[in-house]
Parts: sequence; C-alpha cells; structure tokens
Amino acid sequence: MHKLLGLIAFVFTLHAAEIPQPVVLRAAHLFDGKSNTLVSPGLVVVVDGKITGIGPAAKIPSDAKTIDLGDATLLPGFIDAHTHVSMPYMEDWKQQTLNSLQKNIPELTLMSLAEVRNTVMAGFTTVRDVGSSDFIDVGLRNAIAGNLIPGPRMLVSIHAIGSTGGHCDNTGFRFNLFGRETGPEDGVINSPDEARRAVRLNVKYGADVIKTCATGGVLSLADDVDTPQLTQEELNALVDEAHALRRKTAAHAHGATGAKRAIRAGIDSIEHGSFLDDEALDMMRAKGTVLVPTLMAGWQLGKMLENGVYMPPPIAAKARLAIASMSNTFQKALAKGVTIGFGTDAGVEPHGLNAKEFELMVKLGMKPVDALKCATSINAELLGISQLTGTLESGKAADIIAVPGDPLKDITVTQRVKFVMKDGWIVKN
Repeated sequence: MHKLLGLIAFVFTLHAAEIPQPVVLRAAHLFDGKSNTLVSPGLVVVVDGKITGIGPAAKIPSDAKTIDLGDATLLPGFIDAHTHVSMPYMEDWKQQTLNSLQKNIPELTLMSLAEVRNTVMAGFTTVRDVGSSDFIDVGLRNAIAGNLIPGPRMLVSIHAIGSTGGHCDNTGFRFNLFGRETGPEDGVINSPDEARRAVRLNVKYGADVIKTCATGGVLSLADDVDTPQLTQEELNALVDEAHALRRKTAAHAHGATGAKRAIRAGIDSIEHGSFLDDEALDMMRAKGTVLVPTLMAGWQLGKMLENGVYMPPPIAAKARLAIASMSNTFQKALAKGVTIGFGTDAGVEPHGLNAKEFELMVKLGMKPVDALKCATSINAELLGISQLTGTLESGKAADIIAVPGDPLKDITVTQRVKFVMKDGWIVKN
C-alpha cells in the first residue's frame, strides 16, 4: 500500500509541475554518447525540453536554474532495447503462470506501473518492449507519452510473432483450454501470408517494432532452445512487410540456423544469440545486423538455479545450456567487430536493475566507453530514434542522467544513477 501511495504522489507531483524553466546542468564530467573520452567539466543547457547547448561556450538564458551535480558524469539517458515492462519479475515460475491465468488485464496493467517507474528511475529513459499481451504495452506507452504515469519512452511490439508450438506461442497447457487455437491475431503464423497478416495486425493496433521468434527459447515448454521455428520464406515475408511499413525488426534467436535465416531475411537485430556460430557472426558483421545479447537474463537465471528456485526440469536444462554458451558467443562477436546493442530481457530479472548489463559486458572484455555507447548512440540508431535521443547534442530531447564519479574508471557507477531528466522534466534528483 505504501508503494502504491508513493507512486500516486509521484504522479500528482509530476502533473502539478509547470513547464520547466531553463536549466543548466553542471558536473565534473560529460559523456556525449558517441565519443571515446569524457569531457571535463560537463555542462548542458536545457530549454523547453530540448538541449540547446553543450560545454562552456553554450549560451545560458538569464532565467536559467543551475543544478550542480558535483563529482558526477552527465550522460544521455540510457536505452534498453530488450525489455518486457508489462511483465512482473519472474521470481516464482509457478506463481507467474498462475498470475497470467487468474489476474485480469486491468490488474496486470496496474502491476506494471511500478515496473516502468523503476526503469526510468534507474536512468533508462527509453525502452523497446519486445513482447506483451492484451495490449498492455500499448496502454503503458500511451499513458507515459501523455504524462499520465511516470516511465521511459516506449517502443512496443504488441505480439511477438512465431510458429504454432514455438517460443512465441502459449505452450504447456492442455488442448482447447482457451477455446481455440492461436493464430495470426495472436502472433502465431504458419505461412508467409500469415506472417504478413500478423505484421499488418500488429501495425494496425499500434506496434512500433516487429518482434519475431526465429528459434526456440529458454522459458517455453514445448521446444528445444536452439531449433529453428520459422522457414526462410516466412521470415522473408515478415521482414519485408515490416520494412515496407517502416518498422524495425528484432528476432529472438538462440540457435545459429534460425538466426541465419533471420539475418538473410534482413532482420535488424538478433536478440540473445546464445549459440551463434562463426558463419552467423560473420554474416551479421557483413550485413550490419546488431546483436542484443541480454547477458542479464543468463546471469539472473544462473542465480535462480544456484538458489534452488523451482523451474520445470526442461526449462532448467535449457537455461544451463544457454548460460554455458552465451559468454563465449559475446566474446566472439566482440572480437569479430559485430555491432552490439544493449538489452537486458528485464522481466526475467527485476525491473530497475538494467544497468547491471554494463558490468557483465565489461567483465567479458568490452571497454567501458563502448558499453556506454551500446546503451546510447548504438541503440538509438537500432531503434530508429537517433534524431531524437541517444546523444547529448543541441536540438535533441533532454534525456540526461548523471552517475557518481567516472564510469570509464568504474562501470558499476551506472547502477547508482543520482539524477534523471526525461524530455526536460526532472524525474530524479
């Protein structure tokens, strides 16, 4: 109850505020999202929700309010390209399954309010939500965009699109439990024509991005984790239709065969990529396909297994296989020069811990500055919003965060965000 009252108070405070006055943000350092070094000292001028100047030469309005953040680094608001903010954290597999069957849609939506707030307070001012149900993601996106609730800017996919019995289908339940078999209106397809229909339905009802399941997954019951689940022709049709409608595409793909089909089809990103082989990684490098590795998901599942948290035996076995392979795949992708984005699979782990991904990337050999680029300029380009956000530049949205100290010396400071501004509004200070 106290958490709910606090959230309501936060919303009323947000709406009670007037149009923000010009603000000057000062800190010891600044990372602009694209450079290889920090600028010291850091200064950003914000007017009417936009960045109007960077650095000591910036023109400062006479009525500007100055916020001095001291020994801190200013950065662009982080972008997480793989979240499920409409899903509560899967702390208990059985309870989450029961919740999905017993709780009604308004209740599940209300439960998500805390998740989007936790995400933006952690410094993630934009997220791509890659799979939801009952249009909860659309509702959250629209409510946030309308300033009805606090949260990150959202790009949503509605139904992830996959095959009958695959990772994007409802599996593990008895026949006819829900009264009918799933179809394109649920994101379940079995032909190129149905792939096009599913894309069109998603776009019709508000999808910003098209997500597909090209292989099996860890947390589904009826498939192996690395098997291909869509034909080349189905993926060709899906990507072609999405791109024709000016939507970016993302493919859940653990196994190499399904991933290579998606890459050939022109997919924009491969999500997870646990078992990608050299050929798949070389194809990605050649075509500019982005890898979103979601190391956090493996880290969290590993912790759950260590702590004896119940998972059905087939899921536990698949989790162990993926965890054992994903670090090696990440390091091979890094060595080959594959473009790497930033995504966490939040929902598998608690929302708001997204920045732990930086630490995991750096531990596997990525330079801290390159990890920061993954969650700023690289992800902005991947999501097609680089004209809006992802770097600290004049004319862009004032999505600005601050972390203590110097993240190039200690990447874990990204887990201690002390200041968050989104579209010029101060969310956390």
